[in-house]
Amino acid sequence: MEILIIGAIIIFILVYNNTIDKDKFFADNQKYLEALKEDDYQFLVYARYGEDVDVNQLYSKRISTAFIAFVVVLVLSISNNTSYEIINSQFFLNLVLAIVVALGAFKLPYLELKSYYKQHLHEIDVMLPYYLKSLEILIQHYTVPVAIGKSIGDAPDIFKPGLRRMIDRINSGDATVDPYMEFANTYPVRDSMRMMRLLYRLGIGSQERKQERLMMFSRTVSSLQNKARETKYKERLNHMESQTMIMLVVTGAGVMLVILISMMMMF
Repeated sequence: MEILIIGAIIIFILVYNNTIDKDKFFADNQKYLEALKEDDYQFLVYARYGEDVDVNQLYSKRISTAFIAFVVVLVLSISNNTSYEIINSQFFLNLVLAIVVALGAFKLPYLELKSYYKQHLHEIDVMLPYYLKSLEILIQHYTVPVAIGKSIGDAPDIFKPGLRRMIDRINSGDATVDPYMEFANTYPVRDSMRMMRLLYRLGIGSQERKQERLMMFSRTVSSLQNKARETKYKERLNHMESQTMIMLVVTGAGVMLVILISMMMMF
């Protein structure tokens, strides 16, 4: 047991001082460590930080943090026991505790990314109609897949990972509605399912049918834009009302305080 503790401390010191190349360790064991990575982790990282961030570096940092947490908790929990018998009897519990803490340290950054994404779904709901309007203009001159590909550069950053995955699936030969539905499921906001079905229908059929469907798509996008404007207006109005209420409360409290001070000075 003492050997295990000493070995864990030595490994921790060597990794902390970069004596052991942890990057090489991750590279050599990448296929095993990748099994722990969540399916939507890369998407969530891009949605939070943009596509210029190094996903592998962030993931390696998660692994390193979890390993350090495991070693620290294991060493501290064992060192708190004074007798050899207690160490033997509680080693399994200490090991389980260290594993739980390590898993928590590993999952926490992912949960934070997930929370950030869910908190910004409302912003996505407002941005989607304006993106679709720009896409509608491109569809008038190009096929739907080409228009989507050309729209990625000017699309909001949070849409870019989903758009790239959708266009990659389409370009790889998937002519079904599945790539569009995957995008709608990735951004589950108001009318995203219906809009993606309309977008898919725009890409199939004759040119005459395309014009008819494009007019339907345009009317739906315009309706969504109006709803987005109403949402923005209501949010701005609510913000102004809340600011006004705060100002009135502060002003009233200030007046009451002045009156109270004046009364105290009179007595």
